[in-house]
Amino acid sequence: MTHSSQNPTRRKVLRAAAAAAIAMPAIKVTNYAWAGGQKKITFAWNQNAYCLTPIVVAHELGYFEKNGLDVDLLNYSGSTDQLLESIATRKADAAVGMIHRWIKSLESGLDVKIIGSSHGGCVRLVGYQPSGVKTLDDLRGKTVGVSDLAAPGKHFFTILLAKYGIDVDKDITWRQYPADLLGVAAEKGEIQAIADGDPNLYLLQKRTGDAFVELATNLTGEYARKVCCVFGANGDLVRKERPTAAAISRALVQATQFVHENPKEGARVFAKYAPKITEEDILKLYEQLTFDHHPTGQDLRDELAFYAADFRKIGVLKQSTDPEKLADHVYVNVLG
Repeated sequence: MTHSSQNPTRRKVLRAAAAAAIAMPAIKVTNYAWAGGQKKITFAWNQNAYCLTPIVVAHELGYFEKNGLDVDLLNYSGSTDQLLESIATRKADAAVGMIHRWIKSLESGLDVKIIGSSHGGCVRLVGYQPSGVKTLDDLRGKTVGVSDLAAPGKHFFTILLAKYGIDVDKDITWRQYPADLLGVAAEKGEIQAIADGDPNLYLLQKRTGDAFVELATNLTGEYARKVCCVFGANGDLVRKERPTAAAISRALVQATQFVHENPKEGARVFAKYAPKITEEDILKLYEQLTFDHHPTGQDLRDELAFYAADFRKIGVLKQSTDPEKLADHVYVNVLG
């Protein structure tokens, strides 16, 4: 875990630019103050994930500050279980992550509460056309490469393919490779499709032209308006410091809406965290995401219950787990 370095002067310049360009988000921006000054918190994230641009925007364009927060960003590269454990033990106060990765750990009872959401559209399934995979039907009898057998892509597409009518236990073989070798595995004939996220797949498709074709994403069909990245906070913080949890959620929803309305500015702010891709690449990647969909309240709670039901069907969650009760347990509407 490493702390992100920040340039105070640059942040002031960016805030000034944002003030001139910003359209008013759905949740009103208000300057908040706490007794004794701004509330200090630590927020964990993965700075390599372009989809987390709203975190940078909230930090550098002043959304955290306007909501009374002094936020120390913590770049976290460990496993999801370690991340959630760090929140539960208050090594970090809050964090962002994919519900596909969080839901099993939350079922196990970690004291972390979901308090908001950011967007959908983080994982994709592509077929390697030279191997004959151009549609979902072509996947029968084929091998799909993933970077982790517990990855969001593997879990999500197991669900989607099952709903599509493909027997994922008999018709599909899943094989794990390091993310940067998935393309090589396809070119060597070891796999015929890849389930992964961007920018890895984007860069692979950019390098290979039309060799890889998109088959589905986690916005396909009934998932078109479903969120994938959510914000979570320490349970004790949510129970005893509700205004702080609300400020975190409010700031991030506002920042997410800003990125939706000002994608070029979002790409510019995030570019320094993405040395392998250009601002133009980042803008194209944003097209895969739904920054305009960041539900709170009953809408978010219902989406969590929907996912819990899906994950119970494929055995990620226990059959004894009630999706509705789990959603009620893990989500707190701090803005209500």
